[in-house]
Amino acid sequence: MTARLIPLDGPALPAMCDAALDGEELDRTRVWWDATLAEAVPAGWRPVLAEAGGAVLPLLRRGRRLRSFTTPYSLAWGAWGRRDPEAGAALGRLFALRPPVLLEAVGAAPVAASFAAGRLRALAFRQFGRWHEALAPGLGFEGWLAARPAAHRNTIRRKLARAGRDTRFELHATPGPALEAAIAGFEAVRAASWKPPEPAPRFDAALMRGFAASGALRLGLLRRAADGRAVAAQYWLLDRGGRRATIPKLFHDERARELSPGTVLTARMIRHLLEEDGVTELDFGRGDDPYKRLWVREREQVMGVVLADPLHPLGALAILRHRAAAWRRATLAAPGRSEAEAMPGTA
Repeated sequence: MTARLIPLDGPALPAMCDAALDGEELDRTRVWWDATLAEAVPAGWRPVLAEAGGAVLPLLRRGRRLRSFTTPYSLAWGAWGRRDPEAGAALGRLFALRPPVLLEAVGAAPVAASFAAGRLRALAFRQFGRWHEALAPGLGFEGWLAARPAAHRNTIRRKLARAGRDTRFELHATPGPALEAAIAGFEAVRAASWKPPEPAPRFDAALMRGFAASGALRLGLLRRAADGRAVAAQYWLLDRGGRRATIPKLFHDERARELSPGTVLTARMIRHLLEEDGVTELDFGRGDDPYKRLWVREREQVMGVVLADPLHPLGALAILRHRAAAWRRATLAAPGRSEAEAMPGTA
């Protein structure tokens, strides 16, 4: 079996991908990938598909270099369609005699063995945490709230009681003029937030429009009651048949901090997701922001892998550096050794 590289020249996936995308996970939906292709392709890279025996691997190419088709928004990455050793080995052979291949967001497992064909070495690294929590069906908001840390639980109750007087909550889930106005409110809140500019500023809107069309969007706004100005915004996406809700982005207006708009909106959204949508898992997406552990209790370590060919000069160098870093970590972890003592030339 051999693999082939297929260039992606348009803003959407070709029809051949429909059979490979099962739609069960966010990263296996056409909506996610069409939005990524249209708005979030990293500068200087060209998207391609590697295909072998019905298995499809989304990649980026620049000259002889290949890497995973991932972005700062990616939650997971891997092959679509058939998953068997022969197809994996064929895809892995594409990486031979090339510079090191970066595969990001490959999941919790510390290797990408199915693509490390032949002499390739899989050099694993810790990439980001993903905070989430599985919930019992029918738990409801009060059941979820009872399991939060006491201080956070009390804060939520206090803020929600005040919010009924000072703010107005909106939720949008379907296409149309109301959604477009809500997306404009989302963008206004993002501009007024403390967070840095987005690497792909139109990606979120493309996702929201696409998932609204499939019924899987929940976009929430919190507006100040006095003047109607949006002071917090966030959106959640439903997958796994509506059982899981994932929040890609949330923002609040720094000028309205006295209202605790971020806390209030997140609590209102979770109430809706649990009691109206009946979701059984909340996922706060990529990153180890400290606030996430207050809302959900489980953390998954997502790994990345560099596939290095020892017969390529850059591959051999990557392997040496990885071994040196592993040796240094092991030395620092040795009992009774300080960092200064473990570093050559510093004693």
